[in-house]
This record gives sequence, C-alpha cells and structure tokens, in this order.
Amino acid sequence: MSTKANTTAPAAPLTHRRVLKIALPIVLSNATVPILGAVDVGVVGQMGEAAPIGAVAMGAIILTTVYWIFGFLRMGTVGLVGQAAGAGDEDEVSAWLTRALLVAGIGGLSLILLQVPLFWAAFQLSPASAEVETLARGYLTIRIWTAPAAIAVYALTGWLIAMERTGAVFWIQLGMNGVNIALNFVFVLGFGWGVEGVAIATVIAEVLGAALGLWFCRAAFVRPAWRDRARVLERAKLVRMALLNTDILLRSAMLMVIFSSFVFIGARFGDVTLAANEVLIQFMYITAHAMDGFAFAAETLIARAYGRGDGRRVRRAALITGMWGLMICVVTAAAFLLAGPWLIDVMAKDADVQQEARAYLWWMVAAPLLGCAAWMLDGIFIGAARGRDMRNMMALSFVIYWGAIFLLLPVMGNHGLWAALLISFVARGVTLGARYPALERAAG
Repeated sequence: MSTKANTTAPAAPLTHRRVLKIALPIVLSNATVPILGAVDVGVVGQMGEAAPIGAVAMGAIILTTVYWIFGFLRMGTVGLVGQAAGAGDEDEVSAWLTRALLVAGIGGLSLILLQVPLFWAAFQLSPASAEVETLARGYLTIRIWTAPAAIAVYALTGWLIAMERTGAVFWIQLGMNGVNIALNFVFVLGFGWGVEGVAIATVIAEVLGAALGLWFCRAAFVRPAWRDRARVLERAKLVRMALLNTDILLRSAMLMVIFSSFVFIGARFGDVTLAANEVLIQFMYITAHAMDGFAFAAETLIARAYGRGDGRRVRRAALITGMWGLMICVVTAAAFLLAGPWLIDVMAKDADVQQEARAYLWWMVAAPLLGCAAWMLDGIFIGAARGRDMRNMMALSFVIYWGAIFLLLPVMGNHGLWAALLISFVARGVTLGARYPALERAAG
C-alpha cells in the first residue's frame, strides 16, 4: 500500500538560498572532472612514450561515449523521483530508484556481453596504430567489467538530485576522482602497471562511487516498496519510464550529432582552424559546467512543484532558477570577453592557433547569452518529465542547424559553422519556450 503525504500541506519555500544549496555542490563536483583527465594523461606520460597516452585517451573516450548514452537514466530519474517526492508518495520514491538500478544493471551486463563487437566498431570508426589499439583494448577489457556500477552512478545521482541532496553527489564525485587519482600514482608510477594500472584505478573508483551512492541513497531501502516486485514491475510505470528515457535518449543523440558534426566539419578548414575550434569549444564546456548546477536546481524544484500539481510553484521555480542561470551566463560571457585572449594563450602555445582562435572568440562571448534559455529550459522540461517535448523541439532545432550549415558554410566558412551552432541553441530555446505555457498548465 502506498504511503502518500498530504500534498496540500505547506511546502518548503522556493528561495535563492535553496537554489544555491542545490546548485553549488554540482558546480564544485564538476570542477574535479578535468583534474582527473589531466592526471590520467600525466601519469602515463611519465612513461616517456606516446602510445600509452594515446591508448588511455582513446579508451577513455570510447567508454565515456558509450556510458554517455545512459545519461538519460540520470535525467529521467530526477523527473520521476522528484514528482513522486512532490506528491508525497514515499513508496514510489523508493520504487523509482529500484527501477532505475534495474535498467543500469541490464544495460551494464549488456555492454559486458557485447564488448567484442562494441570495441571492434569503435576502432573501425577511430583507427589507431597497432600499438595504441593493443594497449587501448587492454584498458577497455579491464574497465568494461564495472559497466553496471558506472551506469548505476547515473541512477543514484539522479535520485539524490531529485531529493535535493546534491551535497552527497559532490562527495560521490570527489570520492571517485580522489581515489582514482591516488591509485593512478600508486599503480602506474609506483607499481609500473602502465595503461592497465590506469584502468584498474578507474575500476576501483567506479565501484567505490556506486557503493557510496547506495550508502547515500539508503533511505530509499528503508521502505519495503523498493523490493516490492509487483510495484517495481508495474507495467504502467515501466512503460512511462521507457517512453521518457527513449525520448531523452533521442534528444541527446541529436545533440551529440550536432557537436560531433561541428568537429568533423571544422576539420575541413585545416589543422589550425580545427585546433582553434577545439580550444574555443572548451569555453563552452566551462559554461556548461557552471550552468549545470542551476539547471539541476531547475530539474529538482520543477519536478517537486509538478508532483504537487502547483502551477504557480512551477512558475516560481522556473523564474528563480532562470534568474541565476542568466546571471551565470552574463558573468561567463564577460569573463570570456576580458580574459579570453589569455585563456587561449594558456591552452594553445602555437602562435597560428592563438591568432585563429582570437578571430572567432566573439562567438564564444555570444554563446552563453544565446544558449542560456536552451540550457535552463532543458532543466525545466526534465523536471516536468516532458521528454516528448524535448525530443520534438530538439528535432526542429536539429533541422534548423543543418539548414544553417547548408546556407552559411559556403558563404562564411568557419564563421558560418559557429553561427549554425549558436543558431541551434537559439532555436532550441525558442521552441522549448513556446512549449513552456503548456507545461505550466499541465502542472495544474
């Protein structure tokens, strides 16, 4: 029997303090991610050979891309759990976590079983030297065994974000990355295990991350609903979850194609322009890391308001998180305008690349301002679990992006490529914005 609280009871006020409490731990945890990547490369770089560096980079990007596919699990879990929490249905809060972990387990085991054709396809798409491929395969065959744990972290962090426990997410990320970094030094520099040492360190860190996540989510396992087979496997809930996750997956796949095509098309303009684009795209990642915290706050607060059936709280949550998101975008745009040339010089030492990147810097000044609405509305629609709207509006933006590529690339060259990317941001913001009134009305 479901234990459901009275949703007419007073809810916690939507304040700036509450938004910051959710957002800041995410911003801090994001800051640890590039440090780990730098250490992975740095420790194998001490071996004095190029092949191990390439192997770690290739192996990591292959698994990162594969695991990224399961990012829908985090986003979908936030919306579904947050709405159950907003409705006061504590049993469903527990049951949704079990469902998400089941998906993670099935997905992870499938990757283990399919590792041979999966890795073959990856190396066909990204061919490397025989030495690099051999080392990368060794790295991948070690890391793939923790696929269920690595994917489970998406489900666990989604549940914690929905429960406004982003501090726990920070500790999971810090614990994983801290242990990974420490073990890299021990296994690679201390024991001389090379590329395999990096893989083993990551395996241990991923298992630790999943264990920490389960510990932080232990409140979900207090209620018997988490292991109530009839409830967990209820057909209507599983169908809802499958449809939402499929929509989010399709939306994310189109977004990935946009960014991947940006890199591939940019390569047509030569090595210098390709390198300059890669330097500048890091500015966008900086913005995304800063914005994530406030987009996650929007996901959580919108989901809870939606669960309560309170349209006015939905609007309040959208406005207050959107205000912070806009502030971050303005600050990052100003920072890129003032410090952009210095950042370019730090990231690229080649004078031609520096000069080329400066020629396109103003696109990165405009990017946070033009992309702000899309990034924040993504969070709002995730919280409302309106995956179909996200999928459809992304499809429209996808078509508009390719239309802009077709029209602008022949006329403007690489400037046309950047314009098309930013036009896709604007299109996503405008189309999602057009669907927002329906989202708010559906909340009640």
